[in-house]
Amino acid sequence: MLTFKEIAETVGVVIDGAGVVAICAGLVVAVTRYAMQGRRVEDGFRQLRQDLGRGILLGLEFLVAADIIRTVAVTPTLGGVLVLGVIVVIRTFLSMALQVELEGHWPWQRKPEEVPPT
Repeated sequence: MLTFKEIAETVGVVIDGAGVVAICAGLVVAVTRYAMQGRRVEDGFRQLRQDLGRGILLGLEFLVAADIIRTVAVTPTLGGVLVLGVIVVIRTFLSMALQVELEGHWPWQRKPEEVPPT
């Protein structure tokens, strides 16, 4: 019979795999889309970068979730939680940086066109 730790570790590995698949699928979709229409569209390269960024952001969310599951459910030690904290901070910074790159503003700011005129 499987123990809770074994199940949690398996779930963590599956979610890690989903994160890697999301990043790879995002890459394939972005490159395919660019190859089919990128040169005909005025800002095709920008669209390629945005598509890649979206795939990476989705993959990072899965990877953070897997780290949380494995750290909290499998090895709840102080050292493990500290390592998880550092990983989450780094991945959160990467996610925010990618979001700023994609959308052109910080998540807590209004979109440029939503700013009321002065």
